[in-house]
Amino acid sequence: MVNLSGTKYDIVRRVAEQFSIVTNKEEDQTSFLFWSDSFVSSERIVDLKPFQKINHFPGMGEICRKDCLARNLTKIGKSHPEEFSFSPRTWIFPSEYNAFQCYVRDLKKKKKHKTFICKPANGAMGNGISLYRNGEKIPQHDHMIVQEYLDKPFVIEGYKFDLRVYVLVTSCDPLRIFLYNDGLVRLSTEKYCHPTDTNVDQLFMHLTNYSVNKRSDNFEKTDEVDSGSKRSIKYLNDFLRRNDYDVAALWKNIQDLIVKTMVVAEPHVLHAYRMCRPGQPPGSDSVCFEILGFDILLDRKLKPWLLEINRSPSFGTDQKIDQEIKGGLLEDTFRLLNMKPSDKRKGMAAQKLESQKRLLRPTRRSEIELTELDKKKIIVEKRKEELKERLAQVRRESAREEYENRNMGRFRRIFPPADKFSIEKYTGLLADAFQLFLSGRAASLQREVTRTFRQLREDEILDMLQQCELDGAEFRDGKLVPRGPKPLSCMPSAADSMADEASELSPPDSPRDNRGRSSSRVQGTVGRKGRPVSAQRPSTRPQSGARSRSLTRPLSSRMTPVGSINPAVDEAFINAAVKERDEEMTKKTCVALSDMRIKFPGKTDEEAEVILLQLQDNWKFHKPRIASYWLVKLDSIKRRKVIDIVRSNVRAVLQRTWRLNDVDTLRLYRIFNRVFNRLLWSHGQGLWNCFSTSGNSWETIFSKSTDVISSTEMQCCRRIVQLCRDCLLIVYQFASEAKNSMATQSHSDGPPPSRSMSVRPPRPGFSSSSSISSFPQQNTMSPVSQRMSRLYSSSRSALDA
Repeated sequence: MVNLSGTKYDIVRRVAEQFSIVTNKEEDQTSFLFWSDSFVSSERIVDLKPFQKINHFPGMGEICRKDCLARNLTKIGKSHPEEFSFSPRTWIFPSEYNAFQCYVRDLKKKKKHKTFICKPANGAMGNGISLYRNGEKIPQHDHMIVQEYLDKPFVIEGYKFDLRVYVLVTSCDPLRIFLYNDGLVRLSTEKYCHPTDTNVDQLFMHLTNYSVNKRSDNFEKTDEVDSGSKRSIKYLNDFLRRNDYDVAALWKNIQDLIVKTMVVAEPHVLHAYRMCRPGQPPGSDSVCFEILGFDILLDRKLKPWLLEINRSPSFGTDQKIDQEIKGGLLEDTFRLLNMKPSDKRKGMAAQKLESQKRLLRPTRRSEIELTELDKKKIIVEKRKEELKERLAQVRRESAREEYENRNMGRFRRIFPPADKFSIEKYTGLLADAFQLFLSGRAASLQREVTRTFRQLREDEILDMLQQCELDGAEFRDGKLVPRGPKPLSCMPSAADSMADEASELSPPDSPRDNRGRSSSRVQGTVGRKGRPVSAQRPSTRPQSGARSRSLTRPLSSRMTPVGSINPAVDEAFINAAVKERDEEMTKKTCVALSDMRIKFPGKTDEEAEVILLQLQDNWKFHKPRIASYWLVKLDSIKRRKVIDIVRSNVRAVLQRTWRLNDVDTLRLYRIFNRVFNRLLWSHGQGLWNCFSTSGNSWETIFSKSTDVISSTEMQCCRRIVQLCRDCLLIVYQFASEAKNSMATQSHSDGPPPSRSMSVRPPRPGFSSSSSISSFPQQNTMSPVSQRMSRLYSSSRSALDA
C-alpha cells in the first residue's frame, strides 16, 4: 500500500495502480511507501520500519536550498577550483554583502559591466527573482542570493532555454545515482537579447521557469515534443546532432556535474541518515529515495551550468509531453524500488533476530580478568564477524546491482561509475568532502567512505576468512601455537606431486593406473631422480587433449542458416564464438608464459638455468636459508616487490597477446591476481608452501569460488607459480653473491664503501644492457629493493616473452 496523503499529483496514484499497489489518501502508518510533495521531518524517518520507504532524504536541503548550495560549492571549490567550476559566482546576503560591494567597485574601476540576478534563498517557481545592471543598487535583503547573470546562453530558434534533468537517488549508504534519459527543455516566450537597462525587467525573455512563462500571451502549448514552449531533451539531442554538436561530450559533462554535486551533498545526507537510522548496518536497504530535478543552463560553448536543484519537482501533467516523460520516470522509479509484500516479513524477522542478539549477548568481562590468549581469541573472532558482515554486504550489493541492470528501463546508473579511473576520481573527491564538511565529527563515517567504494571482491573476503580460520586454529586446547615458517621435513618427489596434479586436471575418459591417477600425465613429467619438486620444470604448453569438445567441432557445423536465424539462437551463437575466442587467447597466453624465463643480472639464460638446478640439487643445504631470507629477512613490501617482478611482466604479456591496454577487467588477469595475492598470503607463507606438499596449496582459492576455472587457465596459473618460485630463488642467490662479494672486499681491502656511494639503478624495463652487464662488478651491496629492480633489462628483459 502507498500513502498518497502528502501529494496532490494524480499521476503518482495512476502509476502506482499500474504496479497493482493499493493507494490510500488517508494517513496510514502501515503503508509500504509514503509520497510527499514537501519536506519530511527527521522524526518521521526515524519512525519508519525497515520495509517502508519515503521519497525524501534528510539533509538534502544542503544542495536544494539556493544559499546552502552556494555555500557548499564555494567551500569545496576553494580546494578543487577546476572540478567545481560549473556554478555561477554567488554571494549570500546579508553575510556577504560587503564582499559583493567590493567586487562591484573593482568592476567599476576596470570599466567592466556585468548583470546580476537576485533570488530568494528558499524560493521556488520563479517567485521574487529580479535582474540588476548596477550591483550598487541591489538592496541588502535577508535570505537572498546574488549571482552573476549568464548573458551568453545557447538559444533555440532565438529563445533562451534551460533543461530539467531528472535524477534518482536510491541510496546514500552507499551512494547510488541514476540519470533519466529524457527530460524537459523549457523555453522562454520572448526572443533573447543581451541584457540592457531597457529590457532587464522583461522576465519572459530572461527567465525560463515554466510557472513564469505560462502566464505569457506567447506561451505555446502543443501535443508534440519538438515544438512549443516545452519540449523534450530527446528533441534537443536531435537538434544538436543535426547542427554537428558533440552530444556525447555534452552529456558526459552534465553527468559529471550531477555526480560532483551529489558528492557535495553526500556527507550531510549520510550523516543525517545515520542519525535517523541508528544501528542500521551499512549497505542495508535504504528506507529513503529521492527524485531530484536539476535545472541546467547551456552557454554558447555548450558548457553546462547548474542553476538550482528541486527536491520536489513538479509532477503536474498540463500537457501530453508531461504525461509521457513524468509517467515514464515514475514507472521506472517504482520498478527500481523493487517493493514486495515479502519485505515486511523479512524486515520483521531481521528486527527480531537483532533483538535476540542484543539480549543474548554475553556479558563483557573485565580486561583485567582476560589473559593474553583470551584477548587474541577475541580479536580473531571480532575480525571474523567483520569479514562475515562485509561478505554479506558484498553479496547484497551484487544482487542489487544485478537487479538494477535488469530493471533500469530508461535510467542509467552514473554512480558508482563502471570505469576504474572515475571511481578513483570521485572517491578522492568524496574523501575530501567528508574531511571538509564533517571535520571533527563522525570520524568513523569518514573512515568508511573510502572502503565503501573500494570494496573487496567476494573471493578476496573468502580468502581472508580462511586466514582467520587458520588463526583461530592456533588457539586449540587453550594453547597458543607460535606462528612462523613451517619446517619442511622432506621435499616431495616429482612423480607424486605431478601425479596429484594430473588426478585433478585429467579428463574423465583418460586412462588411469590402479591408484586412480592419470598414468600418461605422470610418465610425461617424471624428471631427474631424487630431484625436489621445484627442480622439475614441467612443460606448461597447452595439451591438445585439454581442448574442450565445443572447440574441436568446426565453426561451420554450429552455424544456423540465414533464413532461420532468431534472436535467441543468434545470441547463443555469438556467446559461443566469444567463448571460443577467449579460450584460444588463453591458450596463446599459456604458450607465451611457457616461454618466459627469469634472468639473472649479468648472466645468460643458460647460466641462470644452471644456477636454479644447482640450488634445487642442493636443496637440503639451501632450504633453511631461503626460508629465513623469504619469511624473516624480507618485510611485506620487499616480498611484494619480488612478486611484482613477475606480475608486471605477466601484465605486459597479456597486453601484447590480447591487444588491450587496460587488462584489469580481463577475467584471466583477475584470476592471476588472486594467485599473486595468495602467494603473499600469511606473510609469504603462500609462496613457501609451493615448495612443499605440507600446508595449504594455492589451488584451494578456487575451491570456494563460484567461478569455474578451465584446465588451460589452471595451467597458466601453475606456470605463474613456477615463475614466482624461480624469481625467489634468483633473488636469494643474487643477494647471497652480493653479500659474499662485500665480505670478501671487506676482508681484503678494508671497510666497504658507504651505501650512499652506490649508483641508483634504472627502473625495470628501462635499464640499458651496459648498466646491467657492469652491475655484478659493483663492490657496494645495494638495498634489497634495488637488487630486485635489476633483475632484467630492456634488451633482454627479466621475463623474456
